[in-house]
Amino acid sequence: MQQTTNSILMIRPINFRMNEQTAVNNYYQEALDLKNAEINKKAQFEFDTYVDKLKSHGIEVVVISDTDEFDTPDALFPNNWISFHEDGTVALYPMFAENRRHERREDILDILEEKGFLIENVIDYTSAEEEEIFLEGTGSLLLDRVNKKAYCALSPRADEDLFIEFCEDFEYTPVIFTAYQTVDGKRKPIYHTNVMMCLAETFAVICLDTIDDKQERKNVVKHLKEDRKHIIEITENQVTHFAGNMLQVKGTNNERFLVMSQAAFDCLTPTQIQQITKHCKIISSSLETIETCGGGSARCMMAEIFLPKM
Repeated sequence: MQQTTNSILMIRPINFRMNEQTAVNNYYQEALDLKNAEINKKAQFEFDTYVDKLKSHGIEVVVISDTDEFDTPDALFPNNWISFHEDGTVALYPMFAENRRHERREDILDILEEKGFLIENVIDYTSAEEEEIFLEGTGSLLLDRVNKKAYCALSPRADEDLFIEFCEDFEYTPVIFTAYQTVDGKRKPIYHTNVMMCLAETFAVICLDTIDDKQERKNVVKHLKEDRKHIIEITENQVTHFAGNMLQVKGTNNERFLVMSQAAFDCLTPTQIQQITKHCKIISSSLETIETCGGGSARCMMAEIFLPKM
């Protein structure tokens, strides 16, 4: 099993703006005083620059454009509705926001097959939406594919029972906790696990301070140490700058890179950067408009493709 891949799916936005349906529990979103067309134009520029950077390091990026068919402002975050696995399985996930459900497109699977990826099986969890039950892909699930463990911070977008069902289907050991952030003086669940934690081959970047329950925190640390992951801690303030929203990928000659936004990189301390670069190089790109309006960052924009090639 591999923890990192060289192939990434990314969806180029055509109607990006702040999504009012996700803002109810994504406290990282902010309204910008700009017209939607201007916001979209800036987001496209950030997206294209980001893709170019990834490609320049030898990362295979499959870019598919969003369509005009539905109102899908968050389409550039595909990792929430789909995940790809080494045995040729694709999983489809139930989404909290109704307008995000239109992001799921069968033609994307057809395009991947045309590009030589093998899809053997689709496991579809989306009927859970009818019962208002959600699990938003690798936003909610952090997969340690080598050690077969799945980390999940429970929230309105990550249901415990459905998470356990996923773990049974894919034979992962569940590691369950709740991560919190302070909003208007109250502790509220962080909407996605991948905002406060990143799992790489030999290390994990994590904000342990968001896990308020001491037992849960100890359990997460125990699992990471058991699997010999070097723990790099970040602060709650750094989480608000998307320092947890990172992804390790493979470039030319299987060189490892940790991908993050410029905001995430800028808020890291020299010690943290040194800790990361002991393991791999860093790629950072400015995603200011996307982060502000979308409340998601570099990790959310990449759906890792682990499918075998034909």
